[in-house]
Amino acid sequence: MSTAESNKNAQQMAAPMTLIVGLGSTGLSCVRFLAGRDIRLAVIDSRDHPPGLQQLRDEYPDVALFTGAFDADVFAAAERLVVSPGVSLKEPMIQQAISRGIEVIGDVELFLREVSVPVVAITGSNGKSTVTTLLGEMAKTAGVRAGVGGNLGIPVLDLLDEKNELYILELSSFQLETIRSLRARAAVILNLSADHLDRYDSYEEYVQAKAVIYHNAEIAIVNLDDPAAMQLAENSRSISFCMRAPQPDQYGICDVDAVQWLCRGEQLLLQTAAIPSAGKHNQANALAALALGEAVGLPMNSMLRAIRDFRGLAHRTWFVAEINHVRWYNDSKGTNVGASIAALEGLDMADESRSILIAGGDCKGADFSPLADKLPAYVRALVLVGRDAPLIDKAVNGAVPGVNAVDMNDAVRLAADLARPGDRVLLSPACASFDMYENYMQRGEAFMEAVGRLA
Repeated sequence: MSTAESNKNAQQMAAPMTLIVGLGSTGLSCVRFLAGRDIRLAVIDSRDHPPGLQQLRDEYPDVALFTGAFDADVFAAAERLVVSPGVSLKEPMIQQAISRGIEVIGDVELFLREVSVPVVAITGSNGKSTVTTLLGEMAKTAGVRAGVGGNLGIPVLDLLDEKNELYILELSSFQLETIRSLRARAAVILNLSADHLDRYDSYEEYVQAKAVIYHNAEIAIVNLDDPAAMQLAENSRSISFCMRAPQPDQYGICDVDAVQWLCRGEQLLLQTAAIPSAGKHNQANALAALALGEAVGLPMNSMLRAIRDFRGLAHRTWFVAEINHVRWYNDSKGTNVGASIAALEGLDMADESRSILIAGGDCKGADFSPLADKLPAYVRALVLVGRDAPLIDKAVNGAVPGVNAVDMNDAVRLAADLARPGDRVLLSPACASFDMYENYMQRGEAFMEAVGRLA
């Protein structure tokens, strides 16, 4: 930081201000929103060169910026903190601010105080990006103008538009920690499995962060196949879904003459074979989106047309290629154990074929024993790669044969050697990517490039 910047920052700290904690795309969206309302503000980030640094300097040269180790004096001068989801509320200086009675919120809370049209709120350990995107496509097909984003893609404050008739938000547990004003027209916890245990002290603490989404919701969408998520729904009004024959007012799967259908009660809606995205978990995602769409009044025909046209998300059980009678799938977005189990179960073909699973990375303190329990039923062999590969190897304890790879190219080569005709090779790491890659997208691209070289 230059001397001129230091002097400017010192002057701005003399008056009460809103302090944005954490830069990146979310922090920048907060700067744009608050600066447009002539609110005195400053930005602090514990990184020396956070993402968005140069953009902030170019667009808002008068905004005070503090980088490097958190400065107690900067926090002491703040009358309000707007904390980015990547920053834990357990940071000592944030805890001190809370104890002083300083308001601590996030960008979603700022957003909620501005909107007057219905909001759909979607969370869960797995599938939330897919359901959010699919519901957005349903609204688009129905001619409803919707802002779609949040934890997925566009920060919520950048979605604000007076022409929008609906907002569809993917919300992470980190975002839900700083929300006070959520009164969703419809809300759902798709499922719950252990995740982010490097940030939460326990699985129970993680679950309670998710539970906020149901508070004050008009209609709760309830997954009857997930007891933990189901118990959190506190609303008298609800629409339920499950992966079996449903009750009259529920969404589910009906089997008619050996053909499976998405259905509402006994009403047949769409053959599951017409869903382009592979996997049983994508059938569950479609049911959840239908329930949410019903809650906000989307026409059934439009919703079913959107499902038929929806090809799924890149890096989410995405079919890459078939080489020598082996099908390759990119599920790089499977960043926790529950996601990888869902991908394995979703691709199960109930025959003699199996999956070769490529897993590993930054495990985030996860417990891999549930994955170990599932491996014998679905996996022929396990290829481990990344920093925490030894932890996974220890946890699975020889449940299936396993090998270690030095990088993604090596992992793909080893998987090709292990696969038999009819098998699938599935990259579903059950881990974050930050040990080797900038994000899960970059990891998925590396996998697909390696598979391309095989072909």
